[in-house]
Amino acid sequence: MTEPRQDAPTFAAGAPQRAAALAAQYGHLQGIELLHAMTLEFPGRIALASSFGTESAVLLHMASTIDPGLPVIFLNTGKLFDETLRYRDDLVARLGLTGVIEAKPSNEWLSEVDPSGRLWRFDPDLCCRIRKVAPMETALKNFDAWITGRKRMHGGQRTGIDPIEIADGRIKINPLADWSRGRIEAYLDREKLPRHPLEAEGFPSIGCVPCTARPQPGSDVRSGRWAGQAKTECGIHLPYLAAAHGESRR
Repeated sequence: MTEPRQDAPTFAAGAPQRAAALAAQYGHLQGIELLHAMTLEFPGRIALASSFGTESAVLLHMASTIDPGLPVIFLNTGKLFDETLRYRDDLVARLGLTGVIEAKPSNEWLSEVDPSGRLWRFDPDLCCRIRKVAPMETALKNFDAWITGRKRMHGGQRTGIDPIEIADGRIKINPLADWSRGRIEAYLDREKLPRHPLEAEGFPSIGCVPCTARPQPGSDVRSGRWAGQAKTECGIHLPYLAAAHGESRR
C-alpha cells in the first residue's frame, strides 16, 4: 500500500524569534483581546482552524466581531456527523462568516489508500493523516500563523499549552488556552449562541463518526475520541515528524 506523500512544510524565516517576541508582548492576553491583536500582527496571513464542534462557537463569534471575513479553515473529512455539517451552516449564517475555507482529503489518496472507506478500523493514524493532517497542512500554506480552540482543560498533551506557541516553524495562537468549561458555557449563554445538537445527546467532544463515542461518566471531555485506544490526537497538533509517521501521543 502506498502511503500519501506529505512533504515537509515550509515556513517564514524567523518564525521562532517572532513567536518569542509576540509571547513576550501579548502572552498575558487571552480571548478576544489576544485574537484581535494577532489579526493586526498578521494581516491577511492568519487563519482560524475550526471543527465547528461543541466549543467552536465561542472563537467563531469572537472572530465575527473582529472581522467576519477572517479565513476559517474547516476540515471536511468525509466522515463527519450530518449534525456537524448542519451546525456549521447554521453558525456561518448566524455569524455572517464569509471567509470559510473547506479543506478536504485528496480523492486520489483516498482511492489509493482507503478505497473502502474503512481504513479507520485498522490504521486510524493513517486515516487521520489522509483526512485531516495533510489537508490542514495544504490549507495552511498561505498563512504564517493560525488560531486554534485548544484548551488546557482538555488534558493530555494540551495541559501545558501556551497562548502563543511555535510549532514546526509556524506560529500557533490559542486564545482560549486557559478557559474553563464554565467560562465557555457562560460565553455561549451570554451571546445566545446555538449549541452543537449532539452535545445534548451526551457528546462533549465531536470528531468523525467512526471515532467518536459518548465518554463514560466522570471521564475527561475528550475520552470519547478514539475510545479504547492510546490515540488521543488526530495528528494536526503533533510535531510534524510524529504526524508524518503516524505516531499517536498523549
